[in-house]
Amino acid sequence: MECRVLSIQSHVVRGYVGNKSASFPLQVLGFEVDSINSVQFSNHTGYSHWKGQVLTADELHVLYQGIKLNNVHQYDYVLTGYTRDTSFLEMVVDIVQELKRANPNLVYVCDPVLGDHGSMVMDLLHAMGPDTVVITSSDLPSRLGDRFLVSLGSQRHVRPDGSRTTQRVRMEVHKVDAVFVGTGDLFAAMLLAWTHHYPNDLKMACEKTFSVMHHVIQRTISYAHELAGPGRRPSPPQLELRMVQSKADIEDPAIVMEAIVLS
Repeated sequence: MECRVLSIQSHVVRGYVGNKSASFPLQVLGFEVDSINSVQFSNHTGYSHWKGQVLTADELHVLYQGIKLNNVHQYDYVLTGYTRDTSFLEMVVDIVQELKRANPNLVYVCDPVLGDHGSMVMDLLHAMGPDTVVITSSDLPSRLGDRFLVSLGSQRHVRPDGSRTTQRVRMEVHKVDAVFVGTGDLFAAMLLAWTHHYPNDLKMACEKTFSVMHHVIQRTISYAHELAGPGRRPSPPQLELRMVQSKADIEDPAIVMEAIVLS
């Protein structure tokens, strides 16, 4: 059965960030993706220069109304990332609420683009509504040493009798000495995809998601160092994600990241 995603994120002409990071991988995994570009830039802002346009809340409303007037606003997922404007975010909320009324089973996947600021917030976020929360990286002590980050996931389930159970997982993620842009957007898209395919198995969904990230990042860093040459740090253009070249790993990632079930 067709599964359709409304993805409201940024867009770049060159490189991979926002919708450019999310759409292709989701399509590879069989999802139909309708994209609304919250900004359209020449490239991501890690470059020395960028140019482009920013979509306003009113313009977002106009686009959504066009979709709605044609009665093609039936979605299974809404995916959002970084939002720079409060009024735009309020319009996103209105759209999500309306789509949720039309389809109570709709799932909203939000990359909040937050740091932890020294404290973990999974239970707090659960209390606000989300059944699945994943912290992509933290500075908690890793059992594998200081070259690893700790990632955590938590997923609530409702039993047939109405009671709730929660599964929590932990992963150790190897640090990479480079700055990438678009990885968070790719992660959110892959978490959407793999939790869809494994709705009751957070361990497997995380292993698939983190393994995709590992393969894409390793391919990207190897290529970037090859372009930069010995002893030179890769530039932002050289560190653009090798997305197309990672198609096979996105479709069927070899599991190289193991999740440990905590509860």
